[in-house]
Amino acid sequence: MGSSANDAGIGEPRLLIDGRLVEARSGKRYANLNPATGEVIGHVADAGLDDAELAIAAARRAFDTTDWSTNRERRRKCLAQLRDGLRAEAESLRAQAVAEVGAPMAITANGPQGDGPIGILDYVIDLIDRYDWEQELPVTNTMGVPSKRLVWKEAGGVVAAISPWNFPFQINMAKVAPALAAGCTVVLKSPPDTPWTATIIGKVVAEKTDIPPGVFNVLTSSDPAAIGEKLVADPRVDIVSFTGSTQTGRRIMASAAGTLKRVFLELGGKSANIILDDADFSTALLSGLAVCYHAGQGCAITTRILLPESRYEEGVQTLKAMFGYVQPGDQFREQQIMGPLISARQQQRVLDYIETGKREGARLVCGGGKPAGLDQGFFVEPTLFADVTNDMRIAQEEIFGPVLVAIPYKDDADAARIANDSIYGLSGSIYSADPQRALRLARQIRTGTLNINGANFFAPDSPFGGYKQSGIGREMGVQGFEEYLETKTVAIPA
Repeated sequence: MGSSANDAGIGEPRLLIDGRLVEARSGKRYANLNPATGEVIGHVADAGLDDAELAIAAARRAFDTTDWSTNRERRRKCLAQLRDGLRAEAESLRAQAVAEVGAPMAITANGPQGDGPIGILDYVIDLIDRYDWEQELPVTNTMGVPSKRLVWKEAGGVVAAISPWNFPFQINMAKVAPALAAGCTVVLKSPPDTPWTATIIGKVVAEKTDIPPGVFNVLTSSDPAAIGEKLVADPRVDIVSFTGSTQTGRRIMASAAGTLKRVFLELGGKSANIILDDADFSTALLSGLAVCYHAGQGCAITTRILLPESRYEEGVQTLKAMFGYVQPGDQFREQQIMGPLISARQQQRVLDYIETGKREGARLVCGGGKPAGLDQGFFVEPTLFADVTNDMRIAQEEIFGPVLVAIPYKDDADAARIANDSIYGLSGSIYSADPQRALRLARQIRTGTLNINGANFFAPDSPFGGYKQSGIGREMGVQGFEEYLETKTVAIPA
């Protein structure tokens, strides 16, 4: 696929600002790369601070001067148009995920890397009708004044939605859909590595919906830090919704403090997969292959596998055999789950962590380098470390690549202690022949989500987020919807 990809209709190169698809004011574009080949597949507008200024002003004006925040029927109609328009672009969405995200075709058929995120629009459209926008509290006689209290839920204002590159369509929808349904206006800032997954939403909004100008805006930029800093610090922005690294999340929280913005942060993870001693290893250990899915580029992927001491070496050798069946490469091969890392920078980061693990004394069981015969693209072999202690960097820091560390534990209490010995608390999993035992252990794990025996929490109605330094707030579900609402209490004489 060459540099004519834009011309072939695969990617939308323009920004959306104030209802219009436009080039950056500077006229500049930057190259979009396919991480599986390193080739340029197209170009996209390179927004600057002046474009961000226009987008923020448009979003502020649309919130303050249109009825978007109060007209629920209008929002329902427009979001249904957006849903239908995106469904019509399902094949383009798949092609873009393969081309710019590096996702294998097999994982774009459904789920978060496919058109599954459109289901979030279905969910919030339904929620507009059934959500309890107004409540009445009992009459009170505070200070001798009989009063009836009304509690109203109202749109929070202008939202800066800052998304990452790993599951861009899923995370874009998880931010944009509830924010718009709540009555907010939005400036979506795409990551530089996956711009088309944001600009296609802008194209559909502009061409297929009656969403008023300024309600939704899209910025793409090769310098995301400058644009992000402006969005976070600008007093006209009321809410920041960010998904990305914990390090960047800390900076965003500090910057937003200047104007006391509401901040939602979905950050890093180092989730533990606990295999209890009564589990069927032949099936439970298949979960270790999760680090190969999308090359391990998922914040909720379990990257520490905890094995009972009594069966530790058995588990390690079984995992080694399973890893041998995963061959990264051809994105179009049937049942391929593992593609490249997103960039040369990320590939080198993962390779550096592998070298760190060796220096720390962990045993490299398999993998550990670039796959033979894949000279193009940003691939790393599926990598397994054994004899890992939980104080090692490879057990504590988020690698964001296909690297699994195997840690032994003594008993259930020890497994819980190791799982919780982390600055993160995003997700995790437990396998046991005894579901009640697994549930008892789940109560002890300080994470925002958990899967037991292969079940999957992930759906539009499930709140997703983390404890500790994995973030603040929740995305999706009613709780995620309410991130974009303010609460007003009104008293009237009883």
